Amino acid sequence: MRQKLNLITLGVNDFGRSVAFFEGLGWKKSSASMDGLALFPLGGMVLALHPRQDLADDATINVEGSGFSGITISYNAKSEKEVDDVLQTVKELGATIIKPAQKVYWGGYSGYFKDLDGHLFEVAYNPFWPLDEHDNIVLP
Repeated sequence: MRQKLNLITLGVNDFGRSVAFFEGLGWKKSSASMDGLALFPLGGMVLALHPRQDLADDATINVEGSGFSGITISYNAKSEKEVDDVLQTVKELGATIIKPAQKVYWGGYSGYFKDLDGHLFEVAYNPFWPLDEHDNIVLP
């Protein structure tokens, strides 16, 4: 298997509301989107939104789950101010701030929010991980 991820698909409870949330962040849907599938290009990766029940059926698992799923999705900001700005924007769009932005143990600055369907996102500024001209993380 190649060391590459191309697509993150989130199962959402209210498809239209979730699409509006991400569009409220200024994200643009791809024209390849269709009924029940919203595709947001992320510079080499794609975030997809799909009705939660349909996604669970496709994976042949029970849609009912609880607790922490063991995964977060992270947005790396260019500054602490950007972290604060993003968290303010998502709050205004109806997200729940789980952990307000603060200095963190690993030397950066981050906070967490849950989107409208409870998916956990981290918004972080990491001074040790520079971003290139395409906003990709540059690791040694």
